[in-house]
Amino acid sequence: MSLKAILLALTLVCCALPALAQAKRKVIIDQDARGPATTDQQSILVFVQSPEVETLGITVVSGDMWRDEEIAHTLRMLEIIGRTDIPVVPGAVYPLINRMELVERWEGLYGKVEYQGAWNRRPTGDGQRGVFHGPYEVPPLKEGNPTTKPADEDAAHFIVRMVHKYPHEVTIYAAGPLTDIAQAISIDPQVPDLAQELVIMGGAIAPEVPYPWATENRREFNFWWDPEAVHMTLSAPGWHKITVTTVDISIKTRMGKDMIAEIAKSQNPAAQYLAQYADEEYRWDELAAAAWLDPSIITKQTQLYMDMDYSHGAGYGNTIVWVPGTQPGLGEQLVNVPQDLDLAKFDRMFIDLMTRPTPGAHSAAGAK
Repeated sequence: MSLKAILLALTLVCCALPALAQAKRKVIIDQDARGPATTDQQSILVFVQSPEVETLGITVVSGDMWRDEEIAHTLRMLEIIGRTDIPVVPGAVYPLINRMELVERWEGLYGKVEYQGAWNRRPTGDGQRGVFHGPYEVPPLKEGNPTTKPADEDAAHFIVRMVHKYPHEVTIYAAGPLTDIAQAISIDPQVPDLAQELVIMGGAIAPEVPYPWATENRREFNFWWDPEAVHMTLSAPGWHKITVTTVDISIKTRMGKDMIAEIAKSQNPAAQYLAQYADEEYRWDELAAAAWLDPSIITKQTQLYMDMDYSHGAGYGNTIVWVPGTQPGLGEQLVNVPQDLDLAKFDRMFIDLMTRPTPGAHSAAGAK
């Protein structure tokens, strides 16, 4: 090859690199980031481990745990895999309206709610009801406490800033309570129109689940924690596309010890993080993330109008859906609802993502 041809080839490669970088799909990950190595953290890894994705930031909202402990787990996970360049942005500590006292009132009228996330009490051993983990208490983490710090900005303003910076390019992925999204919309009603799409893990319609969970089938935790935020988000005008991965399909994706063992064969940091800390669990949030990356994982879906019961009555926190033509017309949005999947394809994709080297990783801090 002549020198002129070599120089031309190098020029073409240099010109192509910015275009390839620009082609990456931008995402904001909004999570109630329980850790370590839970469905919450593993869904974050689905995005971070993909060379096709640019993660603009991880906004953290209370839900499964209190926000500050979730932030610590997220910062530590990013240290372990060498991606501390990704901003971790503090979100809402409390729901918009729902409170522990309202939950206790509801239980007195309508029956017990077994799983309450951050509101669940820790046993005291003295026969009493137990005590709460304080909302700003960060205990020692078994994976080691982080040395890095979260961003100074709050989640809602970060979301607003990113969709203005990259109009119609940013997917908002929300796999925890929707408080941060609702707050962003309250600050700037242009958020839905400026976002490219909204991907949600939450809600339940009619899942085939074990008893006694089956009796609570429409009260899915992410939506139940902050029903008002769900209503505000789903009824906000302007969204170009909304996909809601409900419990109905995510319970088809349980991760067993055999899959963890397969992932553990890789010596890459993300794989070793899962090997040390993951346990058997449904891949609730990972499916929503993976299906956004590769829609062919989903083999059946439907479109329904969706909203939330925020009446503070017996159905408070229940998901409400209508087939097109039967909705009341009070601002409900038509959402895409995945119903079935190619589980083998999803499994292969998940194992591949978790075992590969982390794109863009710098020197990792190592798991403890």
